[in-house]
Amino acid sequence: MARKPPLHTAREESNTEGGVIAVKRALQILEVFEIGDQHLSLAEISRRTGLHNTTVLRLARTLALSGYMVQKEEGTWRLGAAAGWLGARYQAGFDIHDVVEPTLRQLSLDTQESASFYVREGDVRSCISRIEGPQSVRHHVRIGMRLPLNLGAPGKVILAFSGAAGDEFEVIRRRGYHLSMGEREAEVSSVAAPVFGLNWRLLGSMCISGPTARLSKNKLQIHAKTVMNAANQLSYALAGSASQETPKVVSTWHP
Repeated sequence: MARKPPLHTAREESNTEGGVIAVKRALQILEVFEIGDQHLSLAEISRRTGLHNTTVLRLARTLALSGYMVQKEEGTWRLGAAAGWLGARYQAGFDIHDVVEPTLRQLSLDTQESASFYVREGDVRSCISRIEGPQSVRHHVRIGMRLPLNLGAPGKVILAFSGAAGDEFEVIRRRGYHLSMGEREAEVSSVAAPVFGLNWRLLGSMCISGPTARLSKNKLQIHAKTVMNAANQLSYALAGSASQETPKVVSTWHP
């Protein structure tokens, strides 16, 4: 006769909403460690996760068996070598385009304009990913094209969040986006927001662009929120959860 599963196991499975609750809680514990946290007390982990001390201790000890956590002599906990190896394996197999292109595609669908992603290469910006918009009249940029940093919304966003001095860049940093009209190319408008990567360091900028006849200043300001949300979504995918290093502009909207 088949044995019935323990009651606590059935109860855990019924509360998972599509996953195993014990696994979710274990991942919660690993995720509370922020950049700069060398070790945390049991009480602090409990406070950050909202889990009871006994639950945290049980899960931490289980994670320690596989090398994902280590308990120090004074009783505090730190991440173990297995957590580092997991991150290294992820980085080795990671292709930024697997994350960037779907985000750009959705941004293009949401705005009905072409969407691009730029990174800094010395004193210029380079387009490394682009999704053409559905409009028959649109702004054309080739992947790999190198453009000035100091002209156009994407370049100025990169300069601003690289620490460039000046009132204009202060405004961009405070607002979280920048729009331009005919700045680099006549009759072309764009709006851009910053994208951050590992450890919340600036990775580049995301923008939409098109003819000024269609993208007036009012239309750009309307699209700015959509561009910021897409850039924030990509930043969280690349950088992970929020931490003390997360720039204040992320997930903030300043009309």
